[in-house]
Amino acid sequence: MPHYDVAIVGLGAMGASAALQLAKRSAKVIGFDRFNPPHSFGSSHGETRVTRLAIGEGEHLTPLAMRSHELWREIEGEAGATLLSETGALIISSERNAAQTHVSGFFRRTVAAATMFGIRHEILSAAQIDARWPQFKVRDDELGYFEPTGGFVRPEECMRAELVLARRYGAELHVKESVLGFDASSGGVTVATDRGRYFADRLIIAAGAWLPDLLGDQYARLFTIYRQTQVWFEVENTDLFAPGRFPVFIWELQNSTRGIYGFPALDGAGAIKIASEAFECTTTPANVNRNVSVDEVAAVYNLVAPNLQGVTSRCLNSAACLYTVTADFGFVIDTQPDCERIIIASPCSGHGFKHSPAIGELLADMALSQTPRFDIAPFSLRRFLK
Repeated sequence: MPHYDVAIVGLGAMGASAALQLAKRSAKVIGFDRFNPPHSFGSSHGETRVTRLAIGEGEHLTPLAMRSHELWREIEGEAGATLLSETGALIISSERNAAQTHVSGFFRRTVAAATMFGIRHEILSAAQIDARWPQFKVRDDELGYFEPTGGFVRPEECMRAELVLARRYGAELHVKESVLGFDASSGGVTVATDRGRYFADRLIIAAGAWLPDLLGDQYARLFTIYRQTQVWFEVENTDLFAPGRFPVFIWELQNSTRGIYGFPALDGAGAIKIASEAFECTTTPANVNRNVSVDEVAAVYNLVAPNLQGVTSRCLNSAACLYTVTADFGFVIDTQPDCERIIIASPCSGHGFKHSPAIGELLADMALSQTPRFDIAPFSLRRFLK
């Protein structure tokens, strides 16, 4: 069997980043993906993903976001691509918010993270939000957190650039090749696919929504898969929603237990992408409905209409994607408890993509037995096994 330093299962956001970072360190790395990434079957598609530096989900995540912005710029320079747009990010909330973003106290914790790490930001009253962005129908008691270095990244372009660079640095990447299983021993890990068998000193499993099936029942129960929808609604005046005049936003609504988030109108499309998160029904990659229904579009627009003006109900595009969620909405980046040669990477739960370049560095550190650049204790799988 061919012998590699590191094998990677899954070449999505995290796997692509890890492949690039390992290849840049001259590791002999092989990666597998059952599809041909970037693709529309997992978690990292749909034109845009929010990025922000101050992370309300946990102060330990802010250094990852800051490092990721540095790495996006490095990758842009090497690949000649445009990946990160710092259009500004606005978070709206209030003491009466019914919706919650991933964790309780998200707005307050975001402000605290910005203060702790010296991230430039503004706290805006409802009147100030209305004066700057009248597209938002804010209530008098709502506040805004505005971070000018926030914005969006283009997930498909990010992964495409990373995979091109990983190959350029010597990574061997096998697409349209499905991993069927693996067997670990004291000497390494054997990976079996639908095309052959491979041997590596260490294995990184970054398979997103397919990760539970690969881990088996003991660990699969720690991850839940939810289907999410994204909708592009036509706007009446594209100029009013263009980057520079309209920010990326996250809104913890007062009039719904589901919040909304969205993006400027990009590339002259005449529409803005808006989404909400739902955690009622679980699914699997094999059984998920990848079509977005008329009723689902209407449900999102029912959240849009009372809160944004200048956005029509006409849907120009839609997409479904998958969240792989842990009980505390936190990440898992850890070795498998019964085999340190296997690294489990599930930094998802709906807010992972923005951190993926830095997590690629972190996974490379772990796979090559180097001191991790960041503290990995908060990402321990063992917190769920106590």
